[in-house]
Amino acid sequence: MLQVWHLTFGMNNSAVSMYSINTVYYMAPFATMILSIPAIVLEGSGVVSWLYTYDSVAPALVIIITSGVLAFCLNFSIFYVIHSTTAVTFNVAGNLKVAVAVLVSWMIFRNPISAMNAVGCAITLVGCTFYGYVRHLISQQATAVPGPRTPRGRMEMLPLTGEKQGAKI
Repeated sequence: MLQVWHLTFGMNNSAVSMYSINTVYYMAPFATMILSIPAIVLEGSGVVSWLYTYDSVAPALVIIITSGVLAFCLNFSIFYVIHSTTAVTFNVAGNLKVAVAVLVSWMIFRNPISAMNAVGCAITLVGCTFYGYVRHLISQQATAVPGPRTPRGRMEMLPLTGEKQGAKI
């Protein structure tokens, strides 16, 4: 959620000069501090007993560091995708991913799927396909040769001269 908010509002705001990598850099220590308390309370002795399953601390540290590196790469790739597309496209892709995962688990592993789940997956697939089609049409219109356009507001109808137009403005 923070990634979507930051890239939707923060990157377009000239007053905010943080970029995605800086956000991860500043956010990670606070997230570690905040999440360490519930982790100790909820996991407590489980982590210590997990560490004792290894002969030395090195394999456990490799697992922990690898997990941290993969989490960083995931965050970085999410920021990159949102920066390259839009937050809406990122959320549509996330919904598509869930629907495809449900359908693949049904097809490959024969996991039972209810009628409501099937209808939900179908609606999601149709909606994502429609969204992709509309985005394609919009991108095709943007590359077309621009013609004369109608002014959208009162400020666009003002002439670009230094003459005063009277008390109407």
